[in-house]
Amino acid sequence: MIMAIRIVQVDAFTNKPFAGNPAAVCVLREAPDEKWMRDVAREMNLSETAFLVPQDDGSNKAYNLRWLTPAIEVDLCGHAAVAAAHVLWQDGIWRKGSRRASTPAAAC
Repeated sequence: MIMAIRIVQVDAFTNKPFAGNPAAVCVLREAPDEKWMRDVAREMNLSETAFLVPQDDGSNKAYNLRWLTPAIEVDLCGHAAVAAAHVLWQDGIWRKGSRRASTPAAAC
């Protein structure tokens, strides 16, 4: 079965193309299994790929956020966190008001 999944590459900490720190961002409707996320991260071949899944409250104000490298899951990644927030903002999902992303390590 072929699934169409949107994955965005963001250059964090810059406003110039091909500069900054690149990270992939994948906003999903539900949590995939870890093997699938590892496969996507390996395919993207960037230092980190961020995976965002909305929390159960349905408000789009809170997301679960995980970062995977081509080899492992990491507890924290600054540039991929910035990239993930950028995608949510640019897509109109996050706007004014308080927003939250929860990670396996802690809420940020």
